[in-house]
Amino acid sequence: MNSILGKKIGMTQMFDAAGLVTPITVIEVSPSVITQVKTKQNDGYSAVQVGYDLKRKKMNKPLAGHLKDLNNLRYLREFRINEDQSGMARGREILISLFKEGESVDVSGISKSFGFQGVVKRHGFAGATRTHGTKHSHREPGSIGSTWPQRVIKGKKMAGRMGGERKTVKNLKIMKIDQENNLLAVSGAVPGRKGVLLEITKSGTKAKKKIFK
Repeated sequence: MNSILGKKIGMTQMFDAAGLVTPITVIEVSPSVITQVKTKQNDGYSAVQVGYDLKRKKMNKPLAGHLKDLNNLRYLREFRINEDQSGMARGREILISLFKEGESVDVSGISKSFGFQGVVKRHGFAGATRTHGTKHSHREPGSIGSTWPQRVIKGKKMAGRMGGERKTVKNLKIMKIDQENNLLAVSGAVPGRKGVLLEITKSGTKAKKKIFK
């Protein structure tokens, strides 16, 4: 197992022995629980379903039956693994000790959502000039068509929903591990707002992920 789930706490910075500062992101990595082990014989592929974070509210009957002998878990995520499933059993906990300081990890999550935005904020357009009679069109996109073909070309940068997409930041270095408080500090920034669910995977592993919302 090369992956674990966590929750973004926020950003801070660390100083090394030479006095150089490194921006870091602190991630809470409480123990995850294996809720299901899928095999190629029974399910057509090998994977491990993992649950994370206790949920206080009631669950629907299918999910409650699926987790009847476990806690009420808020998130379920599935990670593809190789054929070797030794040690993978329902109810087993995945701990932060899976990682070591100095290792590189890939962190995936849902980026911050900004709603419907114009081209200036969404794509960085400069906008129109502030002189020579420009009125009420300082942040407009300008011409979007052409002489031929008489239509808007697919993929044109225009206004629309910004953010709220799954993003992955690769090769982040683990700077510090606090096993007592289940905290993981990685270099740089990771996707999403504070409190967003993150998937942390050791760099170099090509396990495919299937997401359940």
